[in-house]
Amino acid sequence: MADDIAVRVARAQEIARDIHLFEFVDDQGRDLPLFTAGAHIVVRVPNGMLRKYSLCNDPAERGRYVIAVLREAPDGGTQSLISGVKEGDTLAIAPPRNNFALVKSSAGYLFIAGGIGITPIMSMLRHLNATGGARYRLVYCTRAPQATAFRAELAAPEFRSKVTLHHDGGDPARMLDLWPFLDQPKGAQLYCCGPRAMMAQVRDMTGHWPVSAVHFEAFSEPARARPQDRPFVVRLERSGDQFEVPVGVTILEALRARGHVAPSSCESGTCGTCRTRLLAGEADHRDLVLAEHERADAIMLCVSRALSDDIVIDR
Repeated sequence: MADDIAVRVARAQEIARDIHLFEFVDDQGRDLPLFTAGAHIVVRVPNGMLRKYSLCNDPAERGRYVIAVLREAPDGGTQSLISGVKEGDTLAIAPPRNNFALVKSSAGYLFIAGGIGITPIMSMLRHLNATGGARYRLVYCTRAPQATAFRAELAAPEFRSKVTLHHDGGDPARMLDLWPFLDQPKGAQLYCCGPRAMMAQVRDMTGHWPVSAVHFEAFSEPARARPQDRPFVVRLERSGDQFEVPVGVTILEALRARGHVAPSSCESGTCGTCRTRLLAGEADHRDLVLAEHERADAIMLCVSRALSDDIVIDR
């Protein structure tokens, strides 16, 4: 975090069950760097870990950044933030970045959020309400009303007629059927953020949507390894280099360890920056970007692996 910004915690409170809101202001009282709807910041939490959190306030606000954080037992970084930070404390953050930018759409927007995945979408909704004119619909799924961030705000008149709330109690049989919202693209832009299972379901339901109209943001990193994972060899067609990718290491990380420069951004399989041509071999696709018809000859280096003993990529 070479461009650290020192911020003071102006507000820290639980806003829903296990969801905590933090408001940051510049420690010297200055305006904070501009951000756009869908952006995130990286926070150095008290135990020294770095964690990425979406900004959920209106991008027009220059004096504060607001994040909302879900307490999750396995995440030591988030636990450190929630348990170790109080109003008046100072923290270091990195300037905002945006891998989930809101693009213009004359036909409007469809937002699908699951749980804490509402955070980047709240920034988008606030921006659209403030600027006016754009039509949108939010579909927001949570386990229970008490676990729904921003529930009271979304019941306000400026949101209420545009929001569908659904609570499933954690029962898969009560999950909302998303197909009625996705069967006809109608020229809209789709933004989805939530659990990876939900995003995979949305990806599978949007094969008939234009690829450029479907956008995903992961609020958690994909699993570093799965029980069935095994090492495989990557061969680079143009350079002639080849190397093994061990279990628990991504192709992107292995490339960099060999001295190769490879573009990337989200490193969670949602933005498409590291997309590379797949020339031979069978990929184990774990991204949320590629459509089914693209998977035979493309791979996302940040998350995907190989099912075959080796693969050849266009590098």
